[in-house]
Amino acid sequence: MSRRATKIVATLGPASSDPHLLEQMIRAGVNVVRLNFSHGKAQDHINLAQLVREAAKRAGSEVGIMADLQGPKIRVGKFAEGRVFLAQGQQFVLDAARVELGDVNGVGLDYKTLPKEVKAGDVLLLNDGLIVITVDACRGSAIFTTVKLGGELSNNKGINKQGGGLSAPALTAKDMDDIRTAMGFKADYVAVSFPKNAADMEMARQLCNVASDGGHQPALIAKIERAEAIPHLEEILLASDGIMVARGDLAVEVGNAMVPALQKRMIKLARELDRVVITATQMMESMITNPVPTRAEVSDVANAVLDGTDAVMLSAETAAGRYPLETVIEMAKICHVAEGGEDFTLEADFTGKTFTRIPYAVSMGALFTAHHLGAKAIVALTESGSSARWMSRHLTRVPIYAMTSHIATQRRMTLYRNVRPLLIDASMDRDTALAQAERDLKALNFVESGDVYVITCGEPMGAPDGANMLKICRVV
Repeated sequence: MSRRATKIVATLGPASSDPHLLEQMIRAGVNVVRLNFSHGKAQDHINLAQLVREAAKRAGSEVGIMADLQGPKIRVGKFAEGRVFLAQGQQFVLDAARVELGDVNGVGLDYKTLPKEVKAGDVLLLNDGLIVITVDACRGSAIFTTVKLGGELSNNKGINKQGGGLSAPALTAKDMDDIRTAMGFKADYVAVSFPKNAADMEMARQLCNVASDGGHQPALIAKIERAEAIPHLEEILLASDGIMVARGDLAVEVGNAMVPALQKRMIKLARELDRVVITATQMMESMITNPVPTRAEVSDVANAVLDGTDAVMLSAETAAGRYPLETVIEMAKICHVAEGGEDFTLEADFTGKTFTRIPYAVSMGALFTAHHLGAKAIVALTESGSSARWMSRHLTRVPIYAMTSHIATQRRMTLYRNVRPLLIDASMDRDTALAQAERDLKALNFVESGDVYVITCGEPMGAPDGANMLKICRVV
């Protein structure tokens, strides 16, 4: 069995909504399914969430569900003929007051305050930067521009301001409705689009808490897409449970050349702050239409793995592509092979650090002990998943099996690098749970007679203060 550590997030869409195909994708390596709230209605997402739960049950492998909010996507309006071609040097008008359909001379806007937020000389990028226009003047509701880089522009394509600086709030009225929908089917993760600072993430958490029925608390992922978010990375991370390196909109705002270094910085900072990190956008883009990835895409995925990302994400590749299953298979293979080339610096990770909390010290002790004893597994008996998350922040070739009695905790841990979450009976006492853990490891062929493994737990079981016991075991 593959011991792949890096997780795969796959976006559900028309190409992957067949129940049998989705089950195959989960068996092939999908760990978290992303529901894109930029498309579809509330009932569509409720139905898809049920589809995911049923497919996971058939596959015998629990997966997480991520509700990805649309956020304040700023878009052009619609065109009379669906699309126009903008030529370099021509004039083009963006008019927030325009109600008639657009043409080659201009189009309406869905973001009505844009004319007040740009000035002459600003550069606007349309359709993910494929079209570039320069602002000449703003008069009333209209922005007069000159096309610097032309091309085809179709209905509802996005608008970004080079360098950022637009004031659109991270959470829209639609997002608030979508949070209620996501809480209704108990989404495990909620991804917040375009946050600028910690306050945006704190508001999202409050909205989730208010909308939650029965106290369900999803983990929050901050999608780093705005230039303004970069100076506030640490505070955003501390207010979140993880981040997504959303390379599409981010690249449009800061420039393509800046993104690789920012990706490495974000992954490193997230791991240092005990947060999870997803690397996303165009990872296997060519497989939307082709059955194999390009060598550049293979390198891109492998480099994210070597940087230490928890997960790599597929968007249109699985939502609308021709080869969703093949894409998952290829990505899983790349991740597994790349992990074999990782440099491990476990002892260096601990240099100069002090562990003042008992559960954290026990978790780090488990990593250190397993590494030096050549253990075949680390087992974390966990209520909240914290001990497994702490251990997953450090690169190790020893697989971590996190056993919990809470289904919500199991599903949240599906995103943690090198963690295999398993569900156990809530009624077990400590000795019974320890014996069951070994039986499960043997039954799943993770260990065999004579192997050493390390286990952490709280005593008594379910202790509110977390893990306080580390035990070294040999399989009989």
